[in-house]
Amino acid sequence: MPTLEHPEYPEATLLHLESIMPCRESQMSTLLSIFGERQQYSFPSIFIYGHTSSGKTYVLQTLLKTLKLPHVFVNCVECSTSRLLLEKILSQLQSLSSKTKHASHTSCDTLNQFVYLFKQETMAEELQNETIYIVLDKAEQLREMEANVLPAFLRLQELADRNVTVILVTEIVWELFRPSTGCFEPLTLYFPDYSIGHLQKILSHDHPPEYSADFYAAYINILLGVFYTVCRDLKELRHLAALNFSKYCEPVVKGEANERDTRRLWKNIESHLKKAMQTVYLRELSSSQWERLQQDEGEPGQVKGLSAHTHVELPYYSKFLLIAAYLASYNPSRTDKRFFLKHHGKMKKTFLNKHEKTSNHLLGPKPFPLDRLLAILYSIVDKRVVPTGNIFSQILMMSLPTVRR
Repeated sequence: MPTLEHPEYPEATLLHLESIMPCRESQMSTLLSIFGERQQYSFPSIFIYGHTSSGKTYVLQTLLKTLKLPHVFVNCVECSTSRLLLEKILSQLQSLSSKTKHASHTSCDTLNQFVYLFKQETMAEELQNETIYIVLDKAEQLREMEANVLPAFLRLQELADRNVTVILVTEIVWELFRPSTGCFEPLTLYFPDYSIGHLQKILSHDHPPEYSADFYAAYINILLGVFYTVCRDLKELRHLAALNFSKYCEPVVKGEANERDTRRLWKNIESHLKKAMQTVYLRELSSSQWERLQQDEGEPGQVKGLSAHTHVELPYYSKFLLIAAYLASYNPSRTDKRFFLKHHGKMKKTFLNKHEKTSNHLLGPKPFPLDRLLAILYSIVDKRVVPTGNIFSQILMMSLPTVRR
C-alpha cells in the first residue's frame, strides 16, 4: 500500500511517485491535498520555501508531469523584466492548447493586458475544466520588479476569474516577500533539509548494477561521515559520490580485498577524501582531470593543479566598502570635498604645523562615522548605489573596527 492516497489517481501512479521521490512523502501528500481533483478550484496561491537542494522544484515538476496536470513553469532568473516574465507565461500557456500550438509571439506590456490575454488563452476547451498551475521558480526575483507584480500573481485567480493556482518557489521566507502595503496571503509550505538518514537512503538508490546495494550503501555511509558536516547539498554529495567511487572500488577490482573488507577499503580512500574536502562546491577541475591528478604521487591533503585560493575575489560592493573605509580612516574629513567632488571650487591654501606634517600612515587609522563611509562609497562607485539592506549587511559582516556607530 502506498503512503500517498488520492481518489483521483491510481495506486500504481502514487507508488511510482513514492519510488522516484523518497523522503518527501509528507510534502507530496500535502500538495495532493491542496490540488484536490482536476476540476476543483484549488488555493489561489501557494508559497513553497526551503534551502537549496531540498527537493522543492524536483517534487513539484515531477508531480505535475506525472499526474499530467496543465502547468506553466518559469524560472524567474531568466526574466530580467516583468514583460519577459508575462510573455513567457503566455507563450507556454499557448502550447497547452491544441489549437494554438504554433501560435505567433504575443506581446504583453502591462498586467492588465496580461489578465486579458490570460482569459483568452484559457477559454480553450481542454483548459476550462481543469486547474491551471503557474509555477514561478526562483520567485525572489519578483521583488526586483514593479511593486504590483507580486500582489497581482497572488490574486490572479480572482483577477482573471479562472481556475488557476500560482505557485511561488523560493529559498527565503514569506516575511521577506510581504509588501509593506499588504497583499493576499498565500498558503505556505516548508521543505526541510534532508537529514543524514534521508541522504543515505536517496544516494544509495544510485548504486551501479555491477555492485551490490549493501556495498554501495557502505560507501555512502563513509562518504557522509566525512562530508556531512561541511556539505549537505544533495547535488554536491551526489557529484562527490560519483567522483570518488572508482577509488573506493580499487582494492576490489585488483583483488586485494572483498566487498565486506570495509577497513581496507576505508584506508585506501581516506587520503583521497581528504583531498576532495578541499574542492567541495568548486569546479576548478573537471571530473576526468581530478581522476588523472589523483593517479600522480603527492602529499596527502595537497591538491595539485588548483590555485590553492591564493587570490580571493570579494563581492563587488565589499571591495569598494574596504576602499572607502581606508580613505575615511587615513584622510581628514576636511579633505573630502577636495578629493571626492568634481567641482569643489577654489581651495584656500592652509599651512600645516609641525605635528600635522607627520604622515597619517604613521599615526594609524582614525575613527569615522558611518555616514561619511557611505558618502565616500557613493562617490567612488561609477554607477548609482542604492542604500539597500545588502550594503548594510556587508558592512555588518565585515565588522569594520574603525566604524563608529
